Amino acid sequence: MGYISEMRKVVGSKPIIMAGACVIVINESNQILLQLRKDNDCWGLCGGALEMGETLEQAAKRELEEETGLIAKDLNLFDVFSGPSLYYQYPNGDEVYMVVSAYICRNYSGSLVEEKSEVAALQFFSIDELPSNISPPDLPVIEKFLD
Repeated sequence: MGYISEMRKVVGSKPIIMAGACVIVINESNQILLQLRKDNDCWGLCGGALEMGETLEQAAKRELEEETGLIAKDLNLFDVFSGPSLYYQYPNGDEVYMVVSAYICRNYSGSLVEEKSEVAALQFFSIDELPSNISPPDLPVIEKFLD
């Protein structure tokens, strides 16, 4: 059981600060990888919460592999995001204020395989044709990347 699940046993759905990492995967056609999340039916970046003793880069690599089957060969820190725009209430009622380190990955190996419990679909999108239903916590990251 992960750190956040253990914390939820203590605090319930009350707001917590959650440190995590996400990965902006770019393919050779300059398209961005998004996952269709099962929990909110929105497209978002690969990523998740930091586990105890883990570095942010390790979390980014782990989440990328768990959710997509891809193995990051190189990650470059893009930016760190926090503040009111990173508040989110999950469909189950859990509230978080996220602190997210976003990484860019252009060098990876493996084949796309959805993590069945969290991911409904994986797809590369042209940067000028992103879906409109972007997961709210990923929107600030994607908007800054597009600037």
